[in-house]
Amino acid sequence: MILRSKPSFKDIVSTFNGSILPRIAWHLLAMTVLSVVAIFAAREHPGIFAKISAIPFTLTGIALSVFMSFRNNACYTRWWEGRVLWGELIIACRSFARQTAALNEDDRRFLLHNLCAFSAGLVARLRGEDELEAIRRWSADGIDPHNPNPTNAVLDRIGGHCLALMRAHRISEIHYSVLEIQLSALARVQGGCERIALTPVPFAYSLLLHRTALVFCVTLPFALAGSLDWWTLLPVLLVAYTFFGLEALGHQLEEPFGFEPNALPLSAMLRTVERDMLSLLGEADLPAPIEPQDNVLR
Repeated sequence: MILRSKPSFKDIVSTFNGSILPRIAWHLLAMTVLSVVAIFAAREHPGIFAKISAIPFTLTGIALSVFMSFRNNACYTRWWEGRVLWGELIIACRSFARQTAALNEDDRRFLLHNLCAFSAGLVARLRGEDELEAIRRWSADGIDPHNPNPTNAVLDRIGGHCLALMRAHRISEIHYSVLEIQLSALARVQGGCERIALTPVPFAYSLLLHRTALVFCVTLPFALAGSLDWWTLLPVLLVAYTFFGLEALGHQLEEPFGFEPNALPLSAMLRTVERDMLSLLGEADLPAPIEPQDNVLR
């Protein structure tokens, strides 16, 4: 996730890192070359593009802008829902940890370390990394390598330990039900994150937008070259930067758990959970919080 203050005029003019420009630089270069070709063609053969009116592009551009805004809103909704779910995960972990304050040190350490294992496993699962390896950093107890959902297995293990404590009369039934509420919240968070990760924006919807934007930008220089000459570059590059940039940004927001600059900072939020759990266990040697690098928090 990109962390920057409100852009100043200098940032607007000169900022490259943190913008969408690196992702669309080749698109803009191709549009520049195409515009130059159209300009030279109009100069060599005056009137060759006379029958291509700019009016249809005005109407098409408005419709395309509305269509693109709908898609980007859908992608942003996915991104924001992912952030809300991870906020709920942090709250549930803190609440569960606070509700285990009356347990002895060994039981509490087991439960809170497994909360860290669950969070680490969920990050690895959402990012397509090794879940078992992420879980083993926090949990010495083995997870069946053939289990299709190791992260959920960690949650089951936490619930099983709480059930054993209740049966041994070390916690009351009411205390167990309170802890189970937080575990259910964590299960809902995992299910919600998996739903986002495994249900992309419909391919046909994205393909239609990409094709329409591409055709619009490619044909626009030929409608303007005859009347604007070298000034054609200005509106063409502005329109291309807007359309291709929104398209690339929507693609990044569509996958909120990935590694793109605008993806959610899962590693930083995982570190927050780890630091909170270790701090509640009384440990002083906490892992350092993850800091943004080049204004990007991972």
